[in-house]
Amino acid sequence: MSHVMNTYARLPVTFTHGQGSRITDTDGREYLDALSGIAVSTLGHAHPKLVSAIGAQAARMLHTSNLYRIAEQEALADKLCALSGMQEVFFGNSGAEANEAAIKLARYFGHKQGIELPTIIVMEKAFHGRTMATLSATGNRKAQAGFEPLVSGFVRVPFGDLEAIKAVADHNKNIVAVMFEIIQGEGGIHLVDPAFYKGVREICDKAGWLMICDEVQCGMGRTGKWFGYQQAGVQPDIATLAKGLGSGVPIGACMAGGKAAGLFGPGNHGSTFGGNPLACTAALTTIEVMESENLLANAAHIGALIRQLFAEALTGVAGVKDIRGHGLMIGLELDRPCGELVGKALAAGVLINVTADSVIRFLPPLIFSESDARELVDRVTPLIKAFLAS
Repeated sequence: MSHVMNTYARLPVTFTHGQGSRITDTDGREYLDALSGIAVSTLGHAHPKLVSAIGAQAARMLHTSNLYRIAEQEALADKLCALSGMQEVFFGNSGAEANEAAIKLARYFGHKQGIELPTIIVMEKAFHGRTMATLSATGNRKAQAGFEPLVSGFVRVPFGDLEAIKAVADHNKNIVAVMFEIIQGEGGIHLVDPAFYKGVREICDKAGWLMICDEVQCGMGRTGKWFGYQQAGVQPDIATLAKGLGSGVPIGACMAGGKAAGLFGPGNHGSTFGGNPLACTAALTTIEVMESENLLANAAHIGALIRQLFAEALTGVAGVKDIRGHGLMIGLELDRPCGELVGKALAAGVLINVTADSVIRFLPPLIFSESDARELVDRVTPLIKAFLAS
């Protein structure tokens, strides 16, 4: 019996190694990885440049702490700001930490303006993490149940509803920010009309609020652009990153610009491990490979191909509600709970995920090829048809 705390309903498989978009278990069986560690393994498995860079950095130095300057951290901050249009970056170790920093930054912004109870507008079905503040910002009662009292200072509205945001603004004078995912990942791969994002930007500008974009799942090229907000044609004041930033090495980032830049000073926030040399080397190498191998364009192309192939293969199949997404962030929604398909896909040699009970989620590594895409559709389509016919 394992002494690991029972916080996951783990599948009965253990992996030993991987190569590219393939991963191998303890019995030597190979699988097509269409989940990439939940949008983490940007470069797939064992990318030679990443392996070499991590090994070389480990041989030089793993950690010094943020009591000292870290050259790799400064280089990564410079690169992220160049790509994002932001002005400064705080580094942590996860998406929850990045979002926690964003929430603290928004509250600090409010207190600087004399607002005693700074409040953030968040979205229904959102997912921002499992720390107490990010859990409170999350729009999932199942995840929150049993952890009350939740942190106050959040007001929830339907995702995509500008009028609801305006209505909150009319009767709540403590609002300091609006926080949302460009694409809701855990909530079911939900996209809204781009007019919503631009409308939020306009409301925030008019009211003097911060616009916070959670890019933890849809950032780092997954949608076909570096950041999801670039798909939407807006520029936030704060954007958060993690997951794919280090291709499997834990790292999170809270990027600030505009009204949010320059707020934090020494002592306002911190992280012992955040932005250490190893994690930043992994992130810098990830970005370098993404640029040299043109992985943003690949994500856009392969993602469109996967959606097209599924649409063709499932045309007229009763029970298929929608196939949606941007780039390699794809949701295939059925008309009923379909969690059992995860185990069936595993048995068929494919790693997938089901979120929001009825949405099959595909988050392949950005190195996914056309042949990988066709194999994915060929293997999963019969499972969906058989499930819906049962």
